[in-house]
Amino acid sequence: MQGERFAFGPFVLDSGAGTLLRNDVPVAVGYRGLRLLAALVGRPGEILGKAELMDAAWPGTAVEEGNLTVQIAQLRKLLGPPADGGEWISTVPRVGYRFTGVIEQLGGAKRKPLPLPAKPSIAVLPFVNFSNDPEQDSFADGLTEDLITDLSRISGLFVIARNSTFAYKGKAMDVREIAEDLGVRYLLEGSARRAAGRVRINAQLVDAVSGEHLWAERFDRSLEDIFAVQDEVTAKIVEALLGRLRAPPPRNRPQNLEAYDLCVRARKLIDDSPQTAREAHLMLTRAVSLDPDYAEAYRWLAMNHWMGWVHWGEPIEPNRSVALELARKAVAIDPNDAGCHWVLANLLAYERSFAEADAEFAKAFELDPNEADAWATLSDIEVLAGRVEEGLEHIRKAFRLNPFPASWYYLTLGQGQYAARDYEAAVETLRRDETYRTSSRRFLAASLAQLGRLDEARAEVEMFLVGNPHFTTRHWVWTEPFRDAATLEHFVDGFRKAGLPE
Repeated sequence: MQGERFAFGPFVLDSGAGTLLRNDVPVAVGYRGLRLLAALVGRPGEILGKAELMDAAWPGTAVEEGNLTVQIAQLRKLLGPPADGGEWISTVPRVGYRFTGVIEQLGGAKRKPLPLPAKPSIAVLPFVNFSNDPEQDSFADGLTEDLITDLSRISGLFVIARNSTFAYKGKAMDVREIAEDLGVRYLLEGSARRAAGRVRINAQLVDAVSGEHLWAERFDRSLEDIFAVQDEVTAKIVEALLGRLRAPPPRNRPQNLEAYDLCVRARKLIDDSPQTAREAHLMLTRAVSLDPDYAEAYRWLAMNHWMGWVHWGEPIEPNRSVALELARKAVAIDPNDAGCHWVLANLLAYERSFAEADAEFAKAFELDPNEADAWATLSDIEVLAGRVEEGLEHIRKAFRLNPFPASWYYLTLGQGQYAARDYEAAVETLRRDETYRTSSRRFLAASLAQLGRLDEARAEVEMFLVGNPHFTTRHWVWTEPFRDAATLEHFVDGFRKAGLPE
């Protein structure tokens, strides 16, 4: 899970850390230059086309070829000539560029191990699909995600979020290495086979410190019993780690397996892009029609409508009112689902119903203290309320529960760092690959502007407006749930200095 490191001549490039050293001294190379150099060094001797290089340095953005020429020229100037003469980067006329130096690939930068929590800690690795049908992948993924949710609701456990565990899907790695990456002691791994109306599940609980198998079992049941099997697996794990506990209140379960499959597939698409969000909308609408009492489908459909008007530029109405109605319905169907409560809490904050939102967040954490997405969402709301330190504490907690999170966690962290006036840290966060998207550039531009790096800030604004041509600061302020005038003015000041439209 670490970034790659390469040595050539007196240089060491660490693509994960985003640094270039010459004889152990940092070289002042820009973000674009680092991306280009990483692409070239990663495939020494190969010709990389101009389009491929531009995509590496300006992902998802259309830029003029002259920008690439300028960046390559700056790289050559920074690197200087190799000791034996010649050049590190050669031009292949009308085609692209090639790195000609001798490369030594070093071990990845060793990440500092995460300390083990005081309570028993566990990660559920993606269950392997043992069916002959690759279409059953979503079933195995749904089983994994549901087990994570069920375990997460046990207050005596520390449970890693699904986004982080799915980073290991399809990868053959030692359980000790995975446990160290995630900062947990126990791992649950298993497989699932679904065919002809039946399901076979193998599961085993491993102590990654000792390598001991604490519990293992096989379940061979009718497909209609799948949720009973999930409850049984959860109970066995809890008993192995904590002894017998009073079970939390039961969750609402789908009555229709097609609706369940659609929901599993949709929640992976919901925040990627406007295009995938529309695909998710169709799936979730179908799921609700198939199973009108399926709470989780309603809550993700609520988030889909909310993201439409807040992030994807879709009409405010009816998306805003429909989102709130769907979220309230989800909570009414399943008042024991923490996910339904934090989704409603977020929407209520955007309605400026802050007291009700705070109560819904509190209920979500009462039901599930391990809900990483809820902690990250609360961070955003707290920062805009002027409670910046609390917001930063919440996003750090979210990162601990979800060490390899979705990209919006980094946007939330960067926004909090900007609010705390830690502009250098905000720039570092918002330039990471994970979050370097059009929606995060507004905060990156503001941070650069506050540092006096106006040329860089204007360049980021230009890129941001390509994807958000109708953006205005006034509309953004009206949309966001600010509760603190000083925090609001600080963001407006940064946007104004960066040159974002009023």
